[in-house]
Amino acid sequence: MAISIKVPSPGESINEVTVSKWLKQVGDYVKLDEPLVELESEKATFEVNAEKAGILTKQLAKEGDEIKVGDIIVEIDDTAKAPEGAVAPKAETKKEVTAAPVAKEEKKAEAPKEAAPVSMDSDVHIAPLAKELMLEHGIKPAQVKGSGPNGRITRTDVLEAIVAKGGSGSSTSNKYSNPSGERNKRVEKMSNLRKTVAKRLVAAKNETAMLTTFNEVNMKPIMDLRAKYKASFQEKHEVGLGFMSFFTRACCIALQDWPAVNAFIDGDAIQFNDYCDISIAVSGPRGLVVPVIRNAETLSLADIEKEVKRLAGKARDNKLSLEEMSGGTFTITNGGVFGSMMSTPIVNPPQSAILGMHNIVERPMVENGQIVIRPIMYVALSYDHRIIDGRESVSFLVRVKNLLENPEMLFDGKTPAEKVLGL
Repeated sequence: MAISIKVPSPGESINEVTVSKWLKQVGDYVKLDEPLVELESEKATFEVNAEKAGILTKQLAKEGDEIKVGDIIVEIDDTAKAPEGAVAPKAETKKEVTAAPVAKEEKKAEAPKEAAPVSMDSDVHIAPLAKELMLEHGIKPAQVKGSGPNGRITRTDVLEAIVAKGGSGSSTSNKYSNPSGERNKRVEKMSNLRKTVAKRLVAAKNETAMLTTFNEVNMKPIMDLRAKYKASFQEKHEVGLGFMSFFTRACCIALQDWPAVNAFIDGDAIQFNDYCDISIAVSGPRGLVVPVIRNAETLSLADIEKEVKRLAGKARDNKLSLEEMSGGTFTITNGGVFGSMMSTPIVNPPQSAILGMHNIVERPMVENGQIVIRPIMYVALSYDHRIIDGRESVSFLVRVKNLLENPEMLFDGKTPAEKVLGL
């Protein structure tokens, strides 16, 4: 008897999904709850699992096809039993191949084994594009100095390591050179996620009175604090101490001081939120996603770091749920991991503001009449001028700056002197 499996609803207002990748093929035996196909909605990627064990008999859509929610996508014969020795024919086929191709296959199989330490090194965060380059060129994490937060290895870091290794050889030249002078083009269908991002960005530009204000932050106090307590923090809390927890904590305090920055426009009314659900922009394999840290104002730095790590890991694996990406009240985005010096981030509706972090560069500045070198980060706050006035936006960003430059204030927003004096 064949059973039909339909496309489940991934969320309200979503009527259509795209077949991203078939995980099982016709003729394969599948177990109960085993993933069959990966589907992509306009907000997230999810899997459809087998409702019963059996042999997959029909695929009613191809990869890249769009299919409506509720339509049948696959059929399974649940009366069929698992075939014995199903893997045997594949092994025999390989034995029949001539000696030369076998040697090539063995060489190909050896490459992932050499690169295994890259994918299994849990102590070093590696960007997806950086990992591809490392696998391609045989670069190990120990050979790359990460410039991102917590030593995160970026694509630029890997490229620098390749050059230092003398890696302008055949692999790189073959990829980027075009000796034949051919003018080829490649057209790819835009994913539902990318189409949704495009629509929301255009709507944000057209439907909000968006402005951006800038400031600079002396990161030396935080960097000194991290350098002093990074090891003990890691040992006690089993998570690294990054910059995102400091920025999230500073924003939560500033949002409570300036509630309009944490508010929404709802028709002719303004909705003020007394909680801080902070959205963190993360670049995933399929595009930009924005998971949310709930009630961040109640969390310690360690709790924030744990939540950032959890959400970022799920984003990289395309495992974020719709609930984890919905309902933020304020967004933080970090273009600094890609080397951005300055940008004007776009507000994430229905939110009213977004904070942009950038790279940290040593720059000269004046302290007490003396020119000194300090690690400086430019920060940008884009905001909807319909609800946030200039005074509020500038004051909010200055408050964030002061909190970051005085990390002892991140607990309750007060200086040690103000605590002593009860101010």
